[in-house]
Amino acid sequence: MSAVKISALELENIKRIKAVQLTLTPNGLNLIGGNNRQGKTSVLDAICWALGGDRYKPSQPQREGSEIPPHLRITLSNGLIVERSGKNSALKVIDPNGRKGGQQLLNEFVEQFALDLPAFMAMTDKKKADVLLRIIGIGEQLYQMEQNEQQLYNRRTEIGRIADQKKKYAQEMPLYTDVPKEPVSAAELIAEQQEILARNGQRQQWQRDIQSIDIAIQNVTAEIARTEQTLADLRAQLTAWQEKADAAKKSPEELAMESTAELEEQLRAVETVNAKVRANCDREKAELDADDFRRQYDALSEELDAARAARRKLLDGAQMPLDGLSVENGALIYNGQAWDNMSGADQMIVAASIVRKLNPNCGFVLLDKLEQMDLQTLADFGKWLEAEGLQAIATRVSTGGECSVLIEDGYSVTPEPPKTWQKGVF
Repeated sequence: MSAVKISALELENIKRIKAVQLTLTPNGLNLIGGNNRQGKTSVLDAICWALGGDRYKPSQPQREGSEIPPHLRITLSNGLIVERSGKNSALKVIDPNGRKGGQQLLNEFVEQFALDLPAFMAMTDKKKADVLLRIIGIGEQLYQMEQNEQQLYNRRTEIGRIADQKKKYAQEMPLYTDVPKEPVSAAELIAEQQEILARNGQRQQWQRDIQSIDIAIQNVTAEIARTEQTLADLRAQLTAWQEKADAAKKSPEELAMESTAELEEQLRAVETVNAKVRANCDREKAELDADDFRRQYDALSEELDAARAARRKLLDGAQMPLDGLSVENGALIYNGQAWDNMSGADQMIVAASIVRKLNPNCGFVLLDKLEQMDLQTLADFGKWLEAEGLQAIATRVSTGGECSVLIEDGYSVTPEPPKTWQKGVF
């Protein structure tokens, strides 16, 4: 089935409409102009009601002051004629062969968002993106990719935070450059100290021995003085003791006491040195930890880049309804711009493209309040619609020549042909 469009309208006594007859161009922009409160929006509301069902029925459909009930007749490009008329405004759908149908038949080619494009445009960024991803068939796959990407990003962020904390902690720790890499052993110094103390003990014993011998000599000498009778014997004893004294005597160098002060000072310094060594080791470990977390961060960055590349490849391979349209971080992006940064025209182009993709059998969209566009933008939008083979029925507060038809006091009026420029004068 080719895309269905609206060929002609006949509307009477609906809201502000008294009598409107329109023949529409199948491609491009059919612009309904007029001043405020003339019935422009009523035309769009009537189309919505006729094609979309009673959900679009106005709360007060009959024109105020009219005794005649509303009458709607829409001729579609596939030959169907859609009518609502009479007191109950019952729906009647007739095909070219005279067969009748109902709303179910219309639903095959009437996209609800085409009737109410603002409903799509008012969605959150995520919901608009979800609609697009659903219709191009990669929504679930992209969701899983984005979940994985977010998990990698969160993990990388945490690893990076820990790496930065550990690096800062390591940098704040003291570093001593005047100590060895390994703790100093005190055992050798203690052993050397013990040897010196043992030698000094021997020297002290020698001194005590010499003192004892000296005392003995003194006693013997005194005894010789007191008694000459035993002089011979005492002399013999003296000789013996003198021999012992000679054997016991040592040189001053041998008797000199060795100092352990240097070793004691070194032992006191060992703990200070070892404390610095331990501090250096702790800093080195902290730096290694920081480096390890940084390597983890870099590895996660590579995984994250790969995940993003896979997501981009998936999107690039998808059949988008519009060149330049994509989804990033759960939001629509068109020509590099997020929805809130797009121009009004671009927003309409994106919305119309997605709505057409939702139901390719629907070849038209309804647009209200196009006065937001300047004339050049309006012309560009119309050219885009023509190039895409899409029909738009839109309203604009204007009575200018850009309008296809004017609504004045509920009636359709053919606008005057637009003037042209001549020698700089309009």
